[in-house]
Amino acid sequence: MAVPLLAACAGPVSVTEPDVDPATRQLCERIVGDLPRTVLNSPQRDTTGTISAAWGTPPITLTCGVAEPAAMETDTRCFEVNGVGWFAEEGEGGWLFTTIGREVRIQMGVPNKYAPEADALVDVAEAINTHNTEHTPCL
Repeated sequence: MAVPLLAACAGPVSVTEPDVDPATRQLCERIVGDLPRTVLNSPQRDTTGTISAAWGTPPITLTCGVAEPAAMETDTRCFEVNGVGWFAEEGEGGWLFTTIGREVRIQMGVPNKYAPEADALVDVAEAINTHNTEHTPCL
């Protein structure tokens, strides 16, 4: 599994977004609309979609409405950052973090350049807590 790492270039960051139902899209657009302008002191960048966000170069990416990662089914270890539970997977060139126990799943790809990569989760926690209802706490 590769962390979405894209070459630095002009224009929006290309992020593959999942096909979601209208209610999920609406919720995701609220979350994305409330995300901070910077993550790990990196400025927000435009993306090719409406339910994703990106910051910095190489980009830290966030995608809303993702499916449960296959690895989560066999290993559901959870760690909490500012009230949000996350599942972590090491990817090629960085880490993938997927929310656990929320109305919709959100996934962040954080390149190794930003180590410690989990620090990026602090910056997005408020928007997730505000708009994405917790159903199951991180255990």
